[in-house]
This record gives sequence, C-alpha cells and structure tokens, in this order.
Amino acid sequence: MTMPIITVTPSTAANEYKSVDTGTSSGASFGGVLQRALQGAVDANQQAENLSTQAISGGGNLTEVVAAVSKAELALQTTATIRDRVVQAYQDIMKMPI
Repeated sequence: MTMPIITVTPSTAANEYKSVDTGTSSGASFGGVLQRALQGAVDANQQAENLSTQAISGGGNLTEVVAAVSKAELALQTTATIRDRVVQAYQDIMKMPI
C-alpha cells in the first residue's frame, strides 16, 4: 500500500499564489497546497515507521521497508528545503527598505 506524496512544483505554487492574489481561487489556496504537501511528508513517515515495525517483528517485505524509508527521507529533505527557503524569503523581505 503506497501513500501518495503531493509534489509542489514551482509552476503549481505560482498558479496557486496567483489565484489567491487575484481573488479568483480555483478551490485551493497556496496555504492549502503547502498543507497537503506537509501532510504527505507526515504520512510517508508514518508508513515507513509502520513497515519498519512490521519488519522488526518478523513480518513485512524488506524491499517495501527500504522504499518507504527512502520516500520518507526524501519528503523530509524536501520539507526542510522549503522551510529554509521560506525563512530566507522572510529575512529578505525584512531587510527591504520601507
């Protein structure tokens, strides 16, 4: 059983920001897209933990465990990168002269 991970691409993020900015939202906000992406990372981590627990107790497929842990690691790295970029953007905005 695989859990879908929502991928946020720059074009998706830009389109969602544009729809929020102009008030012509297509049903999803930029914050909603980010929230779903973060939830996908959490879900991937939970799946990896569940499969790892099953493998430790003698059940489960080792290949599935390795794949789930790799997906969880990638999701965590992506989340950390997004966080770092958001913090950097905030710091850049705060440095702008008024």
